[in-house]
Amino acid sequence: MLLASSALAFALRKEPARAQDAGAYGAAAASLFGLLPAGRVLLTGMPDTLVLPWSVPLGSLSFTLDPLAAFFLVPVFILTGLSAIYGADYLKAYEGKKPLGLAWAAFNILTASMVVVFTAANAVLFMLGWELMAAASFLLVLFDHEKEQSRRAAFIYISAGGAGALLLLAAFSLLSQSSPGLDFAHFAAPSGGLASAVFLLALAGFGLKAGFIPLHVWLPEAHPAAPSQVSAVMSGVMIKTGLYGLIRMLGFLSPWQEWWGWAMLAAGAVSCVLGALFALAQHELKRVLAYSSIENVGIILMALGLGTVAAVSGAPLMSALAFSGALLHVLNHSLFKGLLFMGAGAVLHGAGTAELEALGGLARRLPRTAPLFLAGSAAACALPPFNGFTGEFLISLGAVGNAAGDGARMALLDFNKRAEADEWARKVEYVELSVEPAFEKEFMYAMHLPHMRDSFPNLKAVLAEEGLG
Repeated sequence: MLLASSALAFALRKEPARAQDAGAYGAAAASLFGLLPAGRVLLTGMPDTLVLPWSVPLGSLSFTLDPLAAFFLVPVFILTGLSAIYGADYLKAYEGKKPLGLAWAAFNILTASMVVVFTAANAVLFMLGWELMAAASFLLVLFDHEKEQSRRAAFIYISAGGAGALLLLAAFSLLSQSSPGLDFAHFAAPSGGLASAVFLLALAGFGLKAGFIPLHVWLPEAHPAAPSQVSAVMSGVMIKTGLYGLIRMLGFLSPWQEWWGWAMLAAGAVSCVLGALFALAQHELKRVLAYSSIENVGIILMALGLGTVAAVSGAPLMSALAFSGALLHVLNHSLFKGLLFMGAGAVLHGAGTAELEALGGLARRLPRTAPLFLAGSAAACALPPFNGFTGEFLISLGAVGNAAGDGARMALLDFNKRAEADEWARKVEYVELSVEPAFEKEFMYAMHLPHMRDSFPNLKAVLAEEGLG
């Protein structure tokens, strides 16, 4: 459905309104249908496998929807569906001015390529989806190609993506030396230093997509340059492909080495703390949110590191808490960050700017958007009862009881410092909402519906997790 929607939107590119409808509502419908098999696999725990009657070099053309892939696909389908509905109104102002047919074709290909990445059962197929994802998102970052900022952001993004792809090709090449082919089912863990080399290549290659510091250079440039519904998808789910890839690669490299966990823990702590500090220094709303994503990716990477250290140290309960917290935060971050980027898009659409100094009195002019943005900000601060709290709480439990000792408790201290910095960053945003109005416009009602539909999962999820629903 996604490929058909993409082709139809491109075919109708000379009729912008019809191309919009085909691309947006086709993506929304495909996302709704995509939730069905993902939900079934999560509920039953039984993977689905599709093997097509063709082959790729050194392997089969096969897809596997296992519980890990299904878990990552749930936020993909939720967020891309809501973003498509949102974008149908958001991009109306560009009809006749921008190639909307191409933009919607790229949006659908981006969604389809993420599905390929999460379900590929072969390294060649995985890399094909990975590169399609990079190409489609490159076109979307280049949407405002007349602007120097957009061209620069797109160049940095595609350069970082190319470097990451080369690192991943090297990792898969080394991994294949101890395996009979490139099918994931045939991968066998290499021994000794070769396993560590694969881990380091994977950490760097997937880190370039996830946005770990110092591999984050593209992220604060690309997110503000892209249309807001694209920013929501890139920040909410696309960067999670890097985390998924790292988790999947760790599964190929068992048994783990303890220093791998410490490396992830250190890289995550740096991204966590510096991401929050860099967010404080920004004056443009979408850049604040971009650095907040770097910070949250750091939290998840810290959790993966804690889980690895605990597993190697013989603390399975602490390992389970850390890994569970990491996965839960993947889901929670996708929801509240999607909500925040769509809220930022409503501000940008109405005020014509996202510069914080120019945005005053928005709560009075956006009576529907403001409370939803506030809820997303509270979730980003990990304040109970919002969903951002639960994942970070599990991660902190894994750190407190980690048998690795003082180092894990130091990681928890860094975590708490990060939380304080994050809270102050959000307070800066609240202050900007409190002064006299800087403009007189209100926004079309249709743009608020996706916000509300996206905010409910935040509240519903935390009610379920706290046992109140």
